[in-house]
Amino acid sequence: MSINFGDLNKGMVIELENQPWQVMDYERHKMQQRAPVTRIKMRNLISGSVVERTFQRYDTGFNLAEVDNRETQYLYTDGSHYYFMDQETFDQHELTGAQLGDTLDYLKENMMVEVVFYKGSPINVNLPIHVELEVVDTPPAFKGNTAQGGNKPATLETGLQITVPMFITPGTVVKVDTRNGTYSERVSS
Repeated sequence: MSINFGDLNKGMVIELENQPWQVMDYERHKMQQRAPVTRIKMRNLISGSVVERTFQRYDTGFNLAEVDNRETQYLYTDGSHYYFMDQETFDQHELTGAQLGDTLDYLKENMMVEVVFYKGSPINVNLPIHVELEVVDTPPAFKGNTAQGGNKPATLETGLQITVPMFITPGTVVKVDTRNGTYSERVSS
């Protein structure tokens, strides 16, 4: 299906050069007596690379990529592959660490995620906006460190390192924003 720039939305997946690209941001400039310039910031769903491309035409059109998102459960890893089970068909799909990239910082066993399929093959994973992870290591807070509501580093169960408030201790479960890798709130202590 072909769309024009006016139909473009953030999060939409378009196809360029036979690869799926997710639109992260876009803008269009029209200067007097010149063709409009369309600038799109997009992420390749196969490689994970982020690029900005500029299109200079009156009739900038895009083709929607044929992607399918399926609800799956992350099962386990064998070290090189990560296995997910489709919740409708109970088929297992595997992805490599290279395909998942930074997603691995938030992935834990039995977690529900969406696997993205392009032309019938799994290519990536969509995480929920927030995930709950346990703090496994963080230094203790000292008296006097909290006058400004200070922060300290913490290592989570997946190996991800974030900054948390001083009152967080090892064993605490925290909610983490997967879009930017930041602490959101304490879930339990």
